[in-house]
Amino acid sequence: MTVTIAKPMIPGAATASVGRPDILVLTDVAKTYRPLNRADVVAICPTSITVADGEFVSLVGPSGCGKTTLLNLISGLILPSAGEIRFNGMPTNGPTGEMSLVFQRPVLLPWRRIIDNVMLPVQVMRLKPRAEYEKRARDLLDLVGLGGFEDAWPKELSGGMQQRAAIARALVYDTRMLLMDEPFGALDAMTREELNMELMRIWEVTGRTILFVTHNIAEAVLLSDRIVVMTPRPGQVREILTVDMPRPRSLETMAEPRFGEICNHIRSMLWHKPESRARRNGASGQ
Repeated sequence: MTVTIAKPMIPGAATASVGRPDILVLTDVAKTYRPLNRADVVAICPTSITVADGEFVSLVGPSGCGKTTLLNLISGLILPSAGEIRFNGMPTNGPTGEMSLVFQRPVLLPWRRIIDNVMLPVQVMRLKPRAEYEKRARDLLDLVGLGGFEDAWPKELSGGMQQRAAIARALVYDTRMLLMDEPFGALDAMTREELNMELMRIWEVTGRTILFVTHNIAEAVLLSDRIVVMTPRPGQVREILTVDMPRPRSLETMAEPRFGEICNHIRSMLWHKPESRARRNGASGQ
C-alpha cells in the first residue's frame, strides 16, 4: 500500500465542485429527541442538502439550531428520526471510516506525544503498514506547520498549535470527507485568521470534501464554496448560497465589496426570523 497526500487542486474557480458528483445527499432528514418524562424536542425539521466531492460547505445559524446535530447525523454518531442520508452512493447506518471529525477543542491525549496523538486513529483501526502511516503523520505535521514538534507534549503547544495537530490526526488515514464542528471557536481572533488560511491551504493540497460548522459569518464566506444558512430551532435550511468569489482567496478578500454583500445578506437572514407557515396562510386567507 502506498500512502500519499493528494496533489493540489487547481485554484481559481468560484466553486471547487463544478463537474464533480455529489458525495453526500441528505433527503428529508429530521431528528426528534424523546427524553423520558419530558416533551419531545424537535432538533431538525425535514432537511435536504447535497455536497459535491471536493467541495467546501459551511453550516451557519443561531446557537441551538441543530448544526452539531446535523453533523452528528451525517457522521453516523446518531441516527435520523426520518429521511435518508447517503454517502458515496450508499445509505449510512452508523459511523464510517470514510469520514473524520475535528471537534471544537483539540481533544489531544495529554499522556501521548504529538506524533502519537496524530497516530491514534491508525492504532485504534489497526491500519498497516504502520511505518508508512507514521511517515504520513510526520508529513502532515509538516503540512500544518508543526514540523519539529513531533515529540512535544500537548501542554507544550499553544491552543492553535494543538488544533493543527487535531487536523493532522483527522487527515492521517484515508477518508473522503472531513467534518469540522466549530474547530476555531475557542481561539483568539489572530490565531483564528491564521488557521483559516492554513485550512484553505490544506484543503487545496488534500482535495478533501469539508463540511464546516461555524458561528462566524465572515469565516464561512472566506472559506466556502457554498453556505447553508439554518433557521432557529427546530433547525431547517433557510437558504443555500453560492460564494461567487474566485479562488485562491486571502485575508484581503474580506475587504472586497462582494464579500461584504454576502456577509450582510447572511446577517439579514439570521436577524429576521422566517414567518411560520400557519401565519403566512392566515395572512393570505387560506
